Amino acid sequence: MKRVAFLTLGCKVNAYETEAMEKLFREAGYEITEFLAEDGRPADIYVINTCTVTNMADRKSRQMLHRARKQNPDGLVVAAGCYVQAPQSRLTEDTGVDLLIGNGRKQEIVRLVEEYLAGSRENALGELTEAYDSLSIDTVTERTRANIKIQDGCNQFCSYCIIPYVRGRIRSRQKEAVLEEVGRLAGEGYQEIVLTGIHLSSYGMDWDHTSHLLPLLTELSRIEGVARIRLGSLEPRIMTEEFTAALKSLPKVCPHFHLSLQSGCDETLRRMNRHYTTEEYKEACKRLRQVYQQPALTTDVIVGFPGETEEEFARTKAFAEEIGFSKIHIFPYSKRNGTKAERMEGQLAEAVKKERAAELAAVEARLERAYRQHFVGQKEQVLFEESISYQGQEWQIGHTTRYVKVAVPAARSLEGQIRQVNVLSFTEEDFLRGELLVPEEEGSLPQLGLSSSC
Repeated sequence: MKRVAFLTLGCKVNAYETEAMEKLFREAGYEITEFLAEDGRPADIYVINTCTVTNMADRKSRQMLHRARKQNPDGLVVAAGCYVQAPQSRLTEDTGVDLLIGNGRKQEIVRLVEEYLAGSRENALGELTEAYDSLSIDTVTERTRANIKIQDGCNQFCSYCIIPYVRGRIRSRQKEAVLEEVGRLAGEGYQEIVLTGIHLSSYGMDWDHTSHLLPLLTELSRIEGVARIRLGSLEPRIMTEEFTAALKSLPKVCPHFHLSLQSGCDETLRRMNRHYTTEEYKEACKRLRQVYQQPALTTDVIVGFPGETEEEFARTKAFAEEIGFSKIHIFPYSKRNGTKAERMEGQLAEAVKKERAAELAAVEARLERAYRQHFVGQKEQVLFEESISYQGQEWQIGHTTRYVKVAVPAARSLEGQIRQVNVLSFTEEDFLRGELLVPEEEGSLPQLGLSSSC
């Protein structure tokens, strides 16, 4: 039996697609093994699902492909995904890579690999399709929550972004397929699902130019066994009064919203070809706070975009303070070949980008700490995910619905359980300390763990 190892780089969509490709190989009779196998036996086939969102992602993709080749010089090394599809990729010239598989052909990976092993040298990049792929999963590596891909592609063409060129136009997964997959995973014990996509807000708009995200959420909320529904990255304009009010009527939807910002300066947003203003963004956050108490508002920000002045960057920092984000993912601008921003004047030095990233990181750390501090003294529902040894004691770690990390002292694993916790204190580490409101030894709450098939 041939052994196949996978490695995923990049976003949750990539993670889902890797799980789906693993499923295809498993069903075809292959053994799935770790990328760095503990038994010292190399895999026969290595599949690296690549990313190209930044220069760092490109470099990491190349590094992992070379590492795979070192793992087994005689094995088959397969590069799949976004970096393979990108114009800046030079993988065809890289002797460490045997087979390239584009984003439109991941569902064919087993056939393509077997044909390559049989002597075929077909170029498997392929054209980006207008149809949604047939990938699906029946289990996930993470044992407590499941990422569910419901959408692919993007029509926004932000001036800095290569993703529409490597993922194609928007296309949505049929509602029935989503409901079936979530129902199956809920039956396996997964209580939290995370809806992901390249441009999640556009779900269903390729069918009739209308967002179908809210009707999907309504039906998902009816599935027995699903306790939490978490949303991936959304555009701020989706947060209308109607949409936010409807979300509040669905108690399974977590009050954790990742609204992509990229800049807190309107002039920079225009150069980025973002389709909202800071005032519209602010209104979206206001609406969420009107219907939720202390919602977690997280975002992405690019610093050092071409032409960004000190004054424009200062506006971004001030805007972040004004909104009061619970988490900011910070990215120094990365030039992408083939994008409009690549040709813009005012390209900034890497040292300037690095300095601005550090400045914004200091703001982010303060905001994140202030947000977490709100929950000291509160009672929170925590989905437990892992055990750690800390300060000579066993701790169980999990997240609240607002994705705040909480630790409680308990010797027995609580993995897969949702338990009520009294939050006691804030630590210098990245979690809050708490105690179970129903002590572990009483066992009065049912075990909500996973079936052995996972």
